[in-house]
Amino acid sequence: MTSLHFDIPRGEVFRVDEVDVRLSATPHPFIAGRQEEIEANWLEEKRARPALFDGEVALLASLKLTGSRLEGTAHVVRYSAFLYWRGLRPVSSAEHCYAHAMPVSSEGALVAIRMSGHTVSAGLAYFASGSFEPTDFAGGRVDIGANMLREVREETGLNLDGLPTDRCFHALSLPQGTVIFRRVFMNEPANAIADRIRRFVSDKGDPEGEIAGPVVIRDPADLPDRLAPQMPALIDWHFRTARSTYS
Repeated sequence: MTSLHFDIPRGEVFRVDEVDVRLSATPHPFIAGRQEEIEANWLEEKRARPALFDGEVALLASLKLTGSRLEGTAHVVRYSAFLYWRGLRPVSSAEHCYAHAMPVSSEGALVAIRMSGHTVSAGLAYFASGSFEPTDFAGGRVDIGANMLREVREETGLNLDGLPTDRCFHALSLPQGTVIFRRVFMNEPANAIADRIRRFVSDKGDPEGEIAGPVVIRDPADLPDRLAPQMPALIDWHFRTARSTYS
């Protein structure tokens, strides 16, 4: 969908050297005049998934690529408003942007997760992640690295801080949203990483936890079922590119 507010390549992986997404203190234009519809939709969502929490997330109002710099504007909305937008998309005034840390094992496999059945992404497999939250905007500008570290730690128990990464980010924009991603290289085999995630999920003992468990991807020709829409392109990109891009 073409929009004056969103000017980025669609359907292809592209390099990103800098992300400058700023948080606006004003209400998102998308929610104006839609409060009754948002509330009605939220009641339906809660009936289907009682564990949902109406917290705060960032929804973009603009995003453009200039050279290898992504810049845009985001507004804080309630999760209920985000889910209402999600059911309407594509919408010219609003899009979703999020980040993926891509854990890479010592033998080059990717370690993703599968979402629990009570979440809005029930059963889907993708890299541990979450929408940008107000705390991700240090000084009013989104901190992609901090978001990645927090989401992976909260969902899997893995601490990726200080591990080698790709020198730059990459991104992929699809109708479902724009994902900014970066590989993180771990000095452990995939089975050991997966076992750590399973223990973390088991030790938490939370029936309303976000993830069901790990998903190991070793070969682009042998993909797990129920991959999220962004995953095939990210997996293909990983196995086609060399490890020489990380520092």
